[in-house]
Amino acid sequence: MTPEVQAAYAACRAIARKKAKNFYYAFIALPASKRDAICAVYAFMRQADDLSDDESHTIAHRRVALDAWLTNWHQALAGAPTSDPVFVALLDAQRSFAIPSQLLDQLVQGTATDLEPKFAEYATFPDLYRYCYLVASVVGLVCIRIFGYLDPRAEKLAEETGIAFQLTNILRDVREDAERGRLYLPLEDLERCGVSASSMTAISSGKQLTPPQRQVLAIQAERAGQFYKSAEALLPLISPDSRAAMWVLVTIYHRLLRHIEQRNFDVFSTRIGVPAYEKLSILGCGLFKTLAQGVWA
Repeated sequence: MTPEVQAAYAACRAIARKKAKNFYYAFIALPASKRDAICAVYAFMRQADDLSDDESHTIAHRRVALDAWLTNWHQALAGAPTSDPVFVALLDAQRSFAIPSQLLDQLVQGTATDLEPKFAEYATFPDLYRYCYLVASVVGLVCIRIFGYLDPRAEKLAEETGIAFQLTNILRDVREDAERGRLYLPLEDLERCGVSASSMTAISSGKQLTPPQRQVLAIQAERAGQFYKSAEALLPLISPDSRAAMWVLVTIYHRLLRHIEQRNFDVFSTRIGVPAYEKLSILGCGLFKTLAQGVWA
């Protein structure tokens, strides 16, 4: 590995350490080469997300900036010189782990979803599933290339694990999304529970949810719980040296869902998360499983 590539990976690790609040605990449990590759993917996603979410600029300006950034990536992919450390690291990771360029483009497509005029309208759960696929399942499909797998069933299970993660994120972020006029809840579920979309986006911080509104959120939690079963089935299908990382990540996200449920979906009065000490405990358990002979065999 050249000094340039080493420095590029170091830059990506710094980005992941600073920004990847849940993911980074799982990254620690990976072998160094896989950890570097995951950090490069994360840094690439972070760049795209930051361009899409920069509310100091208009949506039109953000779209132009994202398109220009993606053009630069495609040029680097085609062999053009690049000084962007994230591109340098990701090119190396892509070669090492055979990550399809199509999946990386879908990652960017997912981040650009919120720039669409009707980004906040999802009539049915299949509509929301497609959004979750682009912003989360594709991440899982990239990650398992790095983790390693042989059984093709791993791909569908990784897709569904991403759905579980994103539904958990949606529940956690309902307040922040509502403040931005965004609603990632199927309109058919709101209608079934007798809740208007405007009543959800109008809830201010600290206001009590009504029982029907809680029921809408409970429907999403139930779906997420079903998709977490795919994560359990995926674990034995990936390479043993990556199972601890996968277990840590799934456990942290599933624990977050449990905390939300335990708070009776009160995601408006405070932001619910998994405390750092709890994440460290989960990480320690994952590392112990790795050290314990035969646990991941």
